[in-house]
Amino acid sequence: MPQILKLNEISPVADKEFPAGYTFAKEAANPDGIMLRSFNMHEYPLNDELLAVARAGAGTNNIPIPACTAKGIVVFNTPGANANAVKELVICELFLGGRKITDAIDWVKTLKGTEGVGKTVEKGKSKFVGHEISGKTLGVIGLGAIGVMVANTAVDLGMNVIGYDPYLSVAGALHLDNRVRTASLDALIASSDFITVHVPLTPDTEKMFNTDTFSKMKDGAVLINNSRGELVDADAVLAAVERGKLERYITDFPSDKLIGVQNIICVPHLGASTPEAEDNCAQMAAKELVDYIENGNITNSVNFPNVCAPRTSVARVAVMHDNVEGVISKITAVISESGINIANIIDKSKGDKAYMLLDLDAKVSDKVVDAIKKVNSVFRVRVFQ
Repeated sequence: MPQILKLNEISPVADKEFPAGYTFAKEAANPDGIMLRSFNMHEYPLNDELLAVARAGAGTNNIPIPACTAKGIVVFNTPGANANAVKELVICELFLGGRKITDAIDWVKTLKGTEGVGKTVEKGKSKFVGHEISGKTLGVIGLGAIGVMVANTAVDLGMNVIGYDPYLSVAGALHLDNRVRTASLDALIASSDFITVHVPLTPDTEKMFNTDTFSKMKDGAVLINNSRGELVDADAVLAAVERGKLERYITDFPSDKLIGVQNIICVPHLGASTPEAEDNCAQMAAKELVDYIENGNITNSVNFPNVCAPRTSVARVAVMHDNVEGVISKITAVISESGINIANIIDKSKGDKAYMLLDLDAKVSDKVVDAIKKVNSVFRVRVFQ
């Protein structure tokens, strides 16, 4: 029976999603599937039997995606499962950005053991005057599950909200409050009092907030980053805060350069640190693994296309192949020559890789499967019957 390796502690709600007979381990040489959260897999051996890796969270920087893709290992994540937890932290940080709450709390702690605390507080509180967020403009960069929730909540708090996302999905657009207006990235940056960023870390987005970006921002703006630390150039943000261009920088990704700097608030990566979010992510990751292991269906993969269909036929063949011309016809020819009818076929690509599901009206022999494996550009075949 399939074995699932857990490289991190995973919420026990995940175990309930697996059929009877699955086993779980914290160490295993040849697992069929891997579940993890923050474990760094870049030096981890990928066994030949490994079918899939499921990250109980959105980011997959800790997983060797190219190496997994080359071996036909599907990498799943769980977009949206922790969205509410991150949204709530961002809303908290909006208030921290507008009001000098953390500075004031630190100051009050220094009054411990002194006489006349009440009078001292009344005299000293003027040093911590802040401003309200209502009526201010919030720019939301990235309108995925988290960005949409942040934008909608901020509108309800009385903020003017501008969104930017060149890849806004139909689902995202449908869930976005109609009071949120969209704009170009430069227009958003120039007109926002607060900016919160919700985009993945890629070569294109690395250090997207740099000296040039800060020069386009309003004086005294607040930048909130709960996505990835590398989206922001640390030296540039230090300079922007020092000269007052940024009133505050708030990040969920502390670094040695940023810790302890005035007007920079470092949160210790608490975005998804709630039991509710951990349960949601674990449950979604488990469902993705089971559906792929049992049925060959792919949902929420970062390295292969989403290909999903109910199983209604006698047999199913799943084929991973390079996205090149002529492969589909060669594979279907093998099936046809064996005298088996193809009831349904789905083939989708993602980059230079493609994935095919063939539902068949009869079982396939080992000889037919071997013939499919020998088709040029095919690199992994699985059979369900």
